[in-house]
Amino acid sequence: MNLEQMEYIVEVASTGSFTKAAENAHVTLSAISQSISLLEKELGLSLFTRSRGLGALPTVEGKQIIKKANEVLLKVNELKEEAKSYSSTLNGELKIASIPGPMHLLVDAVSKFKEDYPNVKIEIFEKGPKEILDDLAHSRIDIGLIVLSEHFEEKNEHFSFEKLLEGKMVVGVNKNSPLAFEKKITPEQLAGQTLVLYDDKVLVDDTNALIAKHGKANILFTTNNTKAIQNAVKRGLAITVGLEYSFRDDHSEIVPIELDMPNASPVHYGWVLHKGKHPTQISKRFIQRLQFEF
Repeated sequence: MNLEQMEYIVEVASTGSFTKAAENAHVTLSAISQSISLLEKELGLSLFTRSRGLGALPTVEGKQIIKKANEVLLKVNELKEEAKSYSSTLNGELKIASIPGPMHLLVDAVSKFKEDYPNVKIEIFEKGPKEILDDLAHSRIDIGLIVLSEHFEEKNEHFSFEKLLEGKMVVGVNKNSPLAFEKKITPEQLAGQTLVLYDDKVLVDDTNALIAKHGKANILFTTNNTKAIQNAVKRGLAITVGLEYSFRDDHSEIVPIELDMPNASPVHYGWVLHKGKHPTQISKRFIQRLQFEF
């Protein structure tokens, strides 16, 4: 058994498919299939039940072997990162994905991190929370930054998270709107307004539920394009709902007004990691920077 074979069986177990595992590992289907077959022959047991309809499912024995292989791979990565940490220069890549609203806060932290570690290549993606969790699960990104709900940990047991900012929900309105002079906006007032919302199921469902007692929400459109939302509000076509720190970089035409929700729980923005993926030394350093900056 070698590290490559362990990586293959862990990837097949994760994707449930030899074909998808081969694509993720950037090898041919034949190569990954032959490698796992040789491993099964060496061990004297079948690791997967192969089926066209169901894909590749680990056998009872296979689950235990794959679990041990994953533990070995985590330790190997930990060893590599430990060795890298002794180097005076931090090198490598860092891929981060954040929900759109607080992106400007992340950019500031990245800029300062890059000054200290110029040899680190950093990529930032703007995505919705579901996409971020999926990317973490498939190792397409290193760190996710999302809004953490009260029951996040219960619903997502494979992820660990840490709160960075506590905030509240606000209504973004045009500076010339009569609502711009309100200290707070009630759900009843929202019922009579045209809304544009970020295309996030939790946000859309919560907004609909909030307004439901007073009428039907009039949603002009939902989109994952934050510029389209900003333009609609700036032109006075609609108002929007979002996190208070989503509006900190726009003080000219959009005014954030507190949403009057007496029994609402605090809203937190924070980082998320996958428990099954050992964080790189670069990721650890960047998380430390986030905790300091925020």
